[in-house]
Amino acid sequence: MASTRDTRTVMIVDSEPAQQRFLSALLSRGGWRSIVAGDTDTALAKLGTQEGMALDAVLVDQGTPGMEIGEFVAELRRWRPALPLIVITLRNSVEVAVSSMRAGASDFVQKPIAPDRLLGALDRIVSPNGPQGELRPLTEKLRAPLAFEEIIGSSPNFRSALAIAAKAARARVPVMINGKPGTGKEVFARAIHSASPRARGQLVMVDCSAVSPGLIGSGLFGHERGAFPGAFDRQIGRLVQADGGSIIIDHVECIPLETQAKLVEFINSGEVQMIGGSIRQSVDVRIIATTASPLDKLIEAGHFREDLYYALSTAQFTLPSLSERRGDVGPLARHLLARIGGLPGMGQIGITDDALRLLAAYAWPGNVRQLQDVLFRAATSSKTDVLTGADFKAIEAALGGGTPGGEGDVAINGEAIGVTLYLPDGNLRPLEEIEADVIRLAIGHYRGRMSEVARRLGIGRSTLYRKLSDLGIDTAA
Repeated sequence: MASTRDTRTVMIVDSEPAQQRFLSALLSRGGWRSIVAGDTDTALAKLGTQEGMALDAVLVDQGTPGMEIGEFVAELRRWRPALPLIVITLRNSVEVAVSSMRAGASDFVQKPIAPDRLLGALDRIVSPNGPQGELRPLTEKLRAPLAFEEIIGSSPNFRSALAIAAKAARARVPVMINGKPGTGKEVFARAIHSASPRARGQLVMVDCSAVSPGLIGSGLFGHERGAFPGAFDRQIGRLVQADGGSIIIDHVECIPLETQAKLVEFINSGEVQMIGGSIRQSVDVRIIATTASPLDKLIEAGHFREDLYYALSTAQFTLPSLSERRGDVGPLARHLLARIGGLPGMGQIGITDDALRLLAAYAWPGNVRQLQDVLFRAATSSKTDVLTGADFKAIEAALGGGTPGGEGDVAINGEAIGVTLYLPDGNLRPLEEIEADVIRLAIGHYRGRMSEVARRLGIGRSTLYRKLSDLGIDTAA
């Protein structure tokens, strides 16, 4: 539990003096006092000291000498079950992240360490007021590139967006993707690049929300040495790095007006001029821009250029929030679990109907990303290979307690939860079983009025009764 003291204390478990100094300085800016342990044995020994008993959190690097990192996490959990702990991993060390979370880590962050991301992660794990349990967000995205055929969703508004994206992928024009945070804008952007004639070229990503506004122009266009204070070396811009491929400009609304003007000029001319430079270089790059903000309102307020909006919006679509396509929650959850089960250190993961009912009832303000985080936390915390309603206690509490619906129920908050199409191993169920479930749902939905059931299913009444007999469906209840 977080301390009530003004200064919070974190133990840094790392053997590198330079990394210890870097982390201590960074954390002090966030109001943290640091103590240091150079190996895992020293860290565990310090837990029993007066200083160790006052800890608010632990930060451990995966390369720290001593125990294997998962073993260290498990041992720390044995002595201090509630002490928040973050593991620092290498960028592609998925197996370390998974084993750490399964052993009881609160979160993980990847190198190179982004200061704001690390401080945000620490604040979240010690805050008693934020989301708890499986609803606590993961700091790092679980990136897994998907082809269009792997993107799950059957609601009309989602399929419409998917169709526009697939068509745009074959063209050379800029694309604008709108959608609330977590709806899958980056997934779609990467799928567009992968399905385009530029798929063999570079895919470069710029997150404008993570860069100081004054440095966005330099990041995109590059700069010559001495172009501005702090420009000690010549830097190639991301647009040039993406030559022959695509560039994803995330949070395009964060670009300052001066840089917006340069971007319009680039789109019209296809030429890049470094900041502080005089030479213009031809660049062939496809821009995929994403935004979570209503750009029309920013245009009205004078914060976004109208000509840039139209230049980027040759192809444009909006991704619906997960609450707008609640019928997709079940199939999407099974799909995400299949992908999580494929991570190193994981295995096949099933999910029960009562758990799916809980997930379908939740509002998902963080959209697909939040659903994926919840499933990952539940899967790494579960002691079995099948998730049940008991694995989603925070969601159950958010819904007011109790599993919504039950046997015979076909709707939650007016939204059909649909028919389960997939087996726990990710394969489709047999058609006969799916057909039987559809008929059962229809009988329940139309309260046993068999003429109405037959009419809505588009079959004759005699055909319906024959199917009931063939499928062994009892309608006496």
